[in-house]
Amino acid sequence: MNDAFQKDCLDILAAKAARGEISRRRFTQLAAMIFGGAPLLMRSPEALAQVKQLVLVNWGGDALKAYDKAYGQPFEKETGIVVKEDGTGPTEGAIAAQFKSGKPTWDLVDADPFSAISLGKQGMIEPIDYKVVDKSKMRPGFDWEYAASTYFFSYVIAYDAQKFGANPPTSMADFFDVKKYPGKRTMYKWGAGMWEAALLADGVAPDKLYPLDLKRAHAKIAALKPDVVAYWGGGAESQQLMLGGDAAMGLIWSTRASLIEKDSGGQVKFTWNQGLLSPGALAVIKNNPGGKENAMKFIASTSVPERQLVMFDMLGQGPANPATDALIPADQRRYNPVDPANMKSQIALDMPWYADNYGPALDEFTKVISA
Repeated sequence: MNDAFQKDCLDILAAKAARGEISRRRFTQLAAMIFGGAPLLMRSPEALAQVKQLVLVNWGGDALKAYDKAYGQPFEKETGIVVKEDGTGPTEGAIAAQFKSGKPTWDLVDADPFSAISLGKQGMIEPIDYKVVDKSKMRPGFDWEYAASTYFFSYVIAYDAQKFGANPPTSMADFFDVKKYPGKRTMYKWGAGMWEAALLADGVAPDKLYPLDLKRAHAKIAALKPDVVAYWGGGAESQQLMLGGDAAMGLIWSTRASLIEKDSGGQVKFTWNQGLLSPGALAVIKNNPGGKENAMKFIASTSVPERQLVMFDMLGQGPANPATDALIPADQRRYNPVDPANMKSQIALDMPWYADNYGPALDEFTKVISA
């Protein structure tokens, strides 16, 4: 789930480069950062430790520059520890392979909390040291044993405002109601958030969603299938489907929905109502070369509000530290998934449920939409 979202952040920054918001020189530097990661990966853990550094693995592109500016550079100034951003992509399998190698070259990973929970239970991820990482600087309920939340995004309903302007959709029931709201739909092909959307549409109360009734959810999703023009796998695809008019309504990432609303001049809008809030997090690979202590110090440093503001400005990610909300300009708060006004109408995805059930659930979901 998180890998696709982070790759989409790369696409967003690439679009900014195309519009001239990033200089040609900076684009070249970024490319060098991306392709310069391989030699680092080939160094031994011992060599990495000697140069007093940490390797943070995320999904590349946009995230490389953003993490460096927001977190890496300030941390180096404070501690003298260099943070090397690596855009290889910390899939669950890649993290497991690092640990099982016996000599991991990665320290920190931008992981789905549910992946960190699963790998942590298998002894591959360090428990977060909450004596170092301050829970009070996190939103309640988003601190896990093996992962610390660092940002948020949501799955939201985007819709054609010209088509539905006088009576816009306000709920998942509206999204699934093609009689009241005619037109093609688009949904996320990797399942996350789609089960919850289907169950909400089918009348399940938000506080009764978990454990998810997958049979009921898949029946609802199957019934909508004739009206789904495409199941998108990346944010750029969802954006094209909405802006091109192929879909009158879509369940898409809030980061893309924000861009679409701005770029279309309001022709396509979105609602936070019944949005499905998804957290991103940092985790530490057990036996990491840079040391557990330094890795925990880095995670703690990411909670500084001014640093999380950089991530919102650059990638549109909602900040994990509530104190950051007040720093966001009033005209931009509409686009912050965890702004109090937006967060109160959403439902957070249950990471422990995903840790235990995501793989089998996705297999069944794929069968339903592919049939």
